[in-house]
Amino acid sequence: MLADIVEHLACPVCEEPLRLDPGALRCPRGHSFDVARQGYVSLLVGSRPPGTADSAEMVAARAAFLAAGHYAPLERALAEAVLAGRVESFSRTADDGGEKAYGGAVRRTAPVIVDAGAGTGHYSAAVLDAAGRGIVMAFDVSKHAVRRAARAHPGVGAFVADVWRRLPIKGGVADVVMNVFAPRNGPEFRRILRPGGRVVVVTPAPGHLSPLVEELGLLSVDADKDRRVARSLEGFTEVERRVVRFGMALGPDEVRAVVAMGPSAWHVEEEELTEGISRVFAPSIAKKQEKVTTRAEFHLSTFEVTPDAR
Repeated sequence: MLADIVEHLACPVCEEPLRLDPGALRCPRGHSFDVARQGYVSLLVGSRPPGTADSAEMVAARAAFLAAGHYAPLERALAEAVLAGRVESFSRTADDGGEKAYGGAVRRTAPVIVDAGAGTGHYSAAVLDAAGRGIVMAFDVSKHAVRRAARAHPGVGAFVADVWRRLPIKGGVADVVMNVFAPRNGPEFRRILRPGGRVVVVTPAPGHLSPLVEELGLLSVDADKDRRVARSLEGFTEVERRVVRFGMALGPDEVRAVVAMGPSAWHVEEEELTEGISRVFAPSIAKKQEKVTTRAEFHLSTFEVTPDAR
């Protein structure tokens, strides 16, 4: 909820702190941002057009596909990576604002996580379910996605923002930045991370959605993907990487959804997709099988700020 994250937000106009008033977020200089009835707020300002936003149809397809549990192994792996070492990572000294318990020990605080390009908030909710406590500041440039993210979990506070601009988040407040299938803004991620914070990135691997990529003419993962990720996170060092790979049994509607929820949705015509799905399932129908098997394959990487990069 917005009430849980407002202390970490900054006005996108003047960078002053924001407070939550009835129906709006406001800063001391009088800038005001209305809270939508769905519980999110748009902190997108200026006349410059934002980056490409997912359409309502793409968001609906993604919500249905993820709710069916097809990416559950990825959700578990992501939660493990985000919460790895949380006893150390999510502790603060008394000087940093942590609570000093009886005997001088510092109590562990709940994690503060930013989900950059959060989409529907599905992964935010999965991480919070695994953590048992904490908050997620979830933002996306698509208002259709953020509407869903605002209802994804009680610990999620959602707002519209563009990752390519200065983020409406105070500096040094985030324990972890999650970035799942979304653009990355390295300088801004460094600014909002507290010392010792991490960025956890998920990207599709070359084998993702094989053989559907070939059979349906979908966009493939380009060979320069890893280098582009590294360039976007200049000033960070990749400290851990794992490949998350599993099979999925999908019916025709699920194949349509997995295409419609991703970047191929901008490039594949509806008639062409329908004909392609019919071809893919023709052998299965002949064998009286209702599903086809496709591969899910992802790179799950953890980055830390390179010493002296700040």
